[in-house]
Amino acid sequence: TANTSIIGLGSSVSLDIEGEKIEYEIVGPTEGDLEANKVSSESPVGRALLGHKKGDKVMISAPGGDIEYKIVGIH
Repeated sequence: TANTSIIGLGSSVSLDIEGEKIEYEIVGPTEGDLEANKVSSESPVGRALLGHKKGDKVMISAPGGDIEYKIVGIH
């Protein structure tokens, strides 16, 4: 069974980004596809989320400034 307490490769993650809910699946480096909400484990977002738990807040540096992601669920 997938580990739903810590984000890892293959996790589906529900996030709250500045009040907007979004769900991403963490995939391998060659499988990233933002249109399908699949984030590469080697992308800045994927790297930042790996190893975190539900309730954690993660700051991700984006070209427009830092964005806070709150992890609201792991499936």
